[in-house]
Amino acid sequence: MTVKTLHIPTEDGQADAIAAFPDDGERHPGVLMYADAFGIRPVIREMARELAGHGYYVLVPNFFYREGPTPVVELPEYIGEEARPALIGRLMPLIQAHTAERTLRDADAYLSFLTARPEVADGPVGVTGYCIGGLLAMRTAAGHPGRVTAAAAFHGPVGADGPGLFEGLTARVHLGHAASDLTPEALAELNKELDAAGVDHTSEIYPGTVHGFTMSDTDAYSAAGLKLHWDRLLPLLDGALHHG
Repeated sequence: MTVKTLHIPTEDGQADAIAAFPDDGERHPGVLMYADAFGIRPVIREMARELAGHGYYVLVPNFFYREGPTPVVELPEYIGEEARPALIGRLMPLIQAHTAERTLRDADAYLSFLTARPEVADGPVGVTGYCIGGLLAMRTAAGHPGRVTAAAAFHGPVGADGPGLFEGLTARVHLGHAASDLTPEALAELNKELDAAGVDHTSEIYPGTVHGFTMSDTDAYSAAGLKLHWDRLLPLLDGALHHG
């Protein structure tokens, strides 16, 4: 397995990024992975490696690159309840500044860079994201119909832009919601909006989870939630990207 640091040219500068991919000399389908708001760190590297191990080229950009390279905010090794409020306080203005327009401008650069890699196979790509990265994944997929054929978001605020976002989605979609983020009634309403937009989707609440459940370096982590995430994500990508 190869994991390397790269720099992606964008309209607004240069985004540092990591890429993980099998070192078998073959070309593999590309997947754009958006981290959570805490950004690229050891747990994200490990998730990228894990996904790459299933035969994908995984690109993870630092989407807060305008504020500086990773780590944009200094992080403790473990993000518990003592550290969380101050970190969120630092990150919230960055999240709010990351508008849909900015997301799409960056996504054009990320996807162009990804599909130009010599290790990436021709054809459509997948996109996945966590927390705010889940919303960025949905925006990216909606902005690139046909080019992105699989999109997943985990504990992401996917309804934040309103139902209009879903109308652009042609990708197959999986949404894994934290039980603390969405009531069953809100899930039913969200799924009704997805149905009305004609989105091919699965969208479910992961039992007993809280926001951030995929991240093993936080107090939100759920081993069962992370496993269910892989059980949903891998078949989605495999089916949509005609893998193997």
